[in-house]
Amino acid sequence: MIKELAEQLSHGNNLTTDQMTNVMDEILTGTQNDEDVAEFLKNLTEKGESDDELLAMLNKMEEFALHISPNCQGKIIDVCGTGGDKLKTFNISTAASFVIAGAGGNVAKHGNRSISGVSGSADIFEYFGFDLNSEPSKVNEIIEKFGIGFMFAQKFHPAMKNVANARKVVGGRTAFNLLGPLTNPAMVKNQLIGVFSDDYQERIVKILQRKNAETIMTVRSDDGMDELSTTSKNKICLLKNNIITNMVIDPQDVGLQRGNISDIQINTKEDAIKSFVDVLNDTANKTKIEITALNAAGGLIVSDIANSFDEAVELALDTIHSGKAFDKLKNFVKNCGDIEKLEEVERS
Repeated sequence: MIKELAEQLSHGNNLTTDQMTNVMDEILTGTQNDEDVAEFLKNLTEKGESDDELLAMLNKMEEFALHISPNCQGKIIDVCGTGGDKLKTFNISTAASFVIAGAGGNVAKHGNRSISGVSGSADIFEYFGFDLNSEPSKVNEIIEKFGIGFMFAQKFHPAMKNVANARKVVGGRTAFNLLGPLTNPAMVKNQLIGVFSDDYQERIVKILQRKNAETIMTVRSDDGMDELSTTSKNKICLLKNNIITNMVIDPQDVGLQRGNISDIQINTKEDAIKSFVDVLNDTANKTKIEITALNAAGGLIVSDIANSFDEAVELALDTIHSGKAFDKLKNFVKNCGDIEKLEEVERS
């Protein structure tokens, strides 16, 4: 069946929900060979995925995934990007997650090792001794206890191993890059999502709205980052109270300084670790700290902890400057990782 559907896609025809649901079953159960799956995914990307196709893929991925449901006070959110901006910036959303948790939010962070960047969120958690293969029940408990925890995509989406080779064959972006951030195993209804292209900003919001999401903020900076940035203005699409609003945020309007991309770029995994720690213990350069605060602010709005960017940025900066963000990291690493690793980075 997959060959006929790949052929249909190559002529620019959309698949029905049933067709996509059935072919995803075949792909995720590993019954198809890698070349056929690669051809299918390549043709789908070249045609351009319809919202119905993406929704059918998303539903199937969720069906095959492991899930948790932490019981926390307040909303549980995720903060992540689709990746693919290739700008080699430090792990902004991972740092922002600890700021949000330090300010009283709950973050069920879902992520992977880096694909296009220098270091992914999983690389950071792993470096500090967190067990990426932690059982779902353990991760559930950690989120309830610390207000933050990490779900390693490869652990929680075991069926995705059946697509890994096909994705390598394709070599470029596929629909799965887009869907990864939308398949949070904690089934969060509130999320800050960085996207790699303007085309997808409102579409992602509408797809998640069809899945009964509550508050979703998709963001992209004018200079091409899949995060909120202090290096340029930012386009935002917000779903709240079932209403979708598009807006532009200029970091200078919320009291932040215009930064340069070079201030937040890194070259090695060591740089990534050092930048992450330095932001949280308030010793990094101003641009790194402020860009983290701006993304944390987005998360605090999505969490319903703050109502406006002005208020949220102030709270995020205060959480970093007061030491609360670093205390959150220290406590997390002490209980779920290797505190000596953290102390070593602090000394370096």
